[in-house]
Amino acid sequence: MIDKLEMFIALAREGHFGRAAESLGITQPTLSAGIKALEAQLGVQLVWRGSRFGGLTPEGSRVLVWARQIVADTRTMREEMRAVRQGLAGNLRLAVIPTALTTVADLTGRFGRAHPNVRFTILSRTSIEILSMIENLEVDAGISYLDNEPLGRVVTVPLYRESYTFVCAEDSPLADRDEVGWDEIADEPLCLLTPDMQNRRIINQNFLEAGRTVTGAVESNSTVVLISHVATGRWATILPVEMAEFLGAGKPVRIIPLKDVAARHAIGLIAPHREPHTPVLAALLREAQGISRL
Repeated sequence: MIDKLEMFIALAREGHFGRAAESLGITQPTLSAGIKALEAQLGVQLVWRGSRFGGLTPEGSRVLVWARQIVADTRTMREEMRAVRQGLAGNLRLAVIPTALTTVADLTGRFGRAHPNVRFTILSRTSIEILSMIENLEVDAGISYLDNEPLGRVVTVPLYRESYTFVCAEDSPLADRDEVGWDEIADEPLCLLTPDMQNRRIINQNFLEAGRTVTGAVESNSTVVLISHVATGRWATILPVEMAEFLGAGKPVRIIPLKDVAARHAIGLIAPHREPHTPVLAALLREAQGISRL
């Protein structure tokens, strides 16, 4: 039953039999047989079928909620029994917004020193993708914005507040400034994150608060791409303080504080709203509370 429920969760997540089978490392006929067997066991049709996947039936949508809970509880039970035998160990999967990628090591570094048998998989994702991945059991937790857009039912631990800097070439007309305003940089050739990123939506809101709108001269979902373009001397960008200092180190750029217009937003650890958490995740939440700057 657990294996079949995991197949069903994968199919609901991918919306395609072939991709779901590939994500599980099984063949498509095996997946199809597993879904049909689950339907037979439950006595209801879970999936609309035609020439391709047609979505979940109303019964399928209800079963999906139970499937996530049952699979999550089963994984937690297994992890707890392993922790009893071996202590904290295993692989902890985290999805992190791009602007927090240089600060996630503050958490994983401290946690890893305390629990050396825990490995980490860290993925860069948008805030919306992080919530979806937590819901679909693809990751154990995430690091994202806490107070700008709805999060739904998750547990949160605030870590710090994000403040921004203007990053420009050393020979930029603004390079000798101690501070710049959002309205002053609106006409600069800016490299910005893509509009699907919450950071970009926050930056757009800051410009609106200053009475301006912007269109990125270069857009990317990678902050490395942004800083590499600034280093050519042609463009400028906006980055959180820690990330600007990390990525700009040793490069011919100037990092200038931006005057705040809108409120600074909290970044924090988010985890599924279910009890109990796995021993590893529970320990991570405690560690996050210990390093919080808020």
